[in-house]
Amino acid sequence: MTILIEDRRVSGAVASPARYFYFNMALACAAVAFIGFAPTYFVPLASGKFSAPAIIHLHGMVFFAWSIFFVFQAWLASSGQVMRHRSVGLIGVSLATTMTIFGVLAAIASMKRAAAIGQADAGIAFSIVPLTGIAAFAVIFALGVAAVRDPEAHKRLMLLAGISVLDAAVARWFLTFLAPPGPAGPPPVVVTIPPAFVAYLLLVVAMVHDWRTRGRPHPVYVIGGIALIAVKLLNLPISETQAWHAFAGGLLAMAQ
Repeated sequence: MTILIEDRRVSGAVASPARYFYFNMALACAAVAFIGFAPTYFVPLASGKFSAPAIIHLHGMVFFAWSIFFVFQAWLASSGQVMRHRSVGLIGVSLATTMTIFGVLAAIASMKRAAAIGQADAGIAFSIVPLTGIAAFAVIFALGVAAVRDPEAHKRLMLLAGISVLDAAVARWFLTFLAPPGPAGPPPVVVTIPPAFVAYLLLVVAMVHDWRTRGRPHPVYVIGGIALIAVKLLNLPISETQAWHAFAGGLLAMAQ
């Protein structure tokens, strides 16, 4: 994967602050991911109070590895090491592929846990959130790889891909501080919408940066942002349809 290739060469000893914008955004994405999962995963795991199937741990490791790699690639591009940035790109392709696979497997594992506590229908309905989320990431990432020869689109698509998977991290804080007491189970799909919109504020920051540096937001942000919002809003009505329950229920049946 080649991520965030700078389309302009910076000459002279002093670099423009805008040169490091995408590196700083990658850092922000990694920080959101780590802070978001800290109260429900990292802290309980460190204290020995977190128990989950191995697939959940593998899923977490792969996604966090992506966050670190994303920062590394952004730093390479921002510091002018474009050739090295490109040479390690295949690692990103492998990571993204693994993320997609483990994202689906983790969603199925969550459905199995819901079924085990008598909430199969709720688990099937909620599965639309992680499944469409990882599908959106995979599509955006693939488009970013395809646009490798168009640095303007490429770096924005990769940033959009990074932002697209942050809603789960933000949602952990909503669940930690706002969830009502009671037995653990799949939350309603509707409660996943506000965290996603909070995560998408990073996209707003990127669009404002574009507005200041190029006069208007890049089409990647406009079209991609609309697509992410549409997917998130459509999750709710689609999750209640028989078609979705048949599809996700079929995945659950094959896994049992």
